[in-house]
Amino acid sequence: MYEDATVAVVVPAYNEEGLVGRTIETIPAYVDRIYVVEDGSTDGTWDEIRRTAQAVNEATNRTNGFERRVVPIQHDRNRGVGGAIKTGYLAAREDRIDVTAVMGGDAQMQPELLEGVIRPIVEDEADYVKGNRLLSREHASGMPRFRYVGNRILTWLTRIASGYWSIGDPQNGYTAISLHALETTGIEEMYEYYGYCNDILVRLNVAGMRVLDVPRPANYGEEESHITYRSYIPKVSGMLLRDFLWRLRTKHTAEGPYSMLGLFAASALAGLGGVADTIRRSDSAGEALGRLLVTLLLSGTFLVAALLIDRGNESHLDGRATTDAAEQPATTDESRSVPAATGQD
Repeated sequence: MYEDATVAVVVPAYNEEGLVGRTIETIPAYVDRIYVVEDGSTDGTWDEIRRTAQAVNEATNRTNGFERRVVPIQHDRNRGVGGAIKTGYLAAREDRIDVTAVMGGDAQMQPELLEGVIRPIVEDEADYVKGNRLLSREHASGMPRFRYVGNRILTWLTRIASGYWSIGDPQNGYTAISLHALETTGIEEMYEYYGYCNDILVRLNVAGMRVLDVPRPANYGEEESHITYRSYIPKVSGMLLRDFLWRLRTKHTAEGPYSMLGLFAASALAGLGGVADTIRRSDSAGEALGRLLVTLLLSGTFLVAALLIDRGNESHLDGRATTDAAEQPATTDESRSVPAATGQD
């Protein structure tokens, strides 16, 4: 428990043999429940989870009414990291956990930073908190160049789709969510592929949840990425477009022709109409180019106006950390990790 709030950590694990046990063992002692979700691994991940869970549970006294601190959960097939996190979220919601964080099973996420991720929720400053490696130039410098460029692109696409215009590093998996958000955000429908972290931001916005970024350094350890970029990019791009259109339809349909939805529609109609008119009426290349430029200017004006309206409408849900407190390790005795005893099932 952290300041009278129950805390859980979801640990999604796919082929993390040799790393997932270390992840479980180093989770801070104030965490009441650890849901380790094995997602159809083909190596010894499940056996390692069971051994470590038994050792930690035997070494930990029952707290806050829970018989077990570590709860191993196994999928019968690989559902993707979003599917594993969804399973953990639903378990935490059923157990009525106040704050639920996510730490990957690859031992990449520093456990000493967990306190800074959950604290804004405990103090009712946010409903969802996520790490952001782009808030600090020093932190961003530790990110490989190709990841940095891709991250910047996804940041802007996710801002447009989600309506959270101050967030960054949307692929950062170090997150925490409140029980209220788990109950109101439609977690059951959350995307199960790697784009889950983008999808949940759109769902949080539609539900009216406050989102806050906290600084977090880039850290690449022994883990291997399971992302195949040839399929990742088109899947996530398509998902973001669908989510964006869903958010527009859900939140802005009834706001009239001068709403963000109306201006986006005007932008699209101006663009399509201008192109069609150019094809039909232009007698020369110069005339065609002039008509296209006018079309782009008109369409772009509507588009910029729509985005500005959206940013203003959603600003009350959007925030950024103003201190580096999230980077400081916990200092209380309760924050020290629980060592696991050795043992077999």
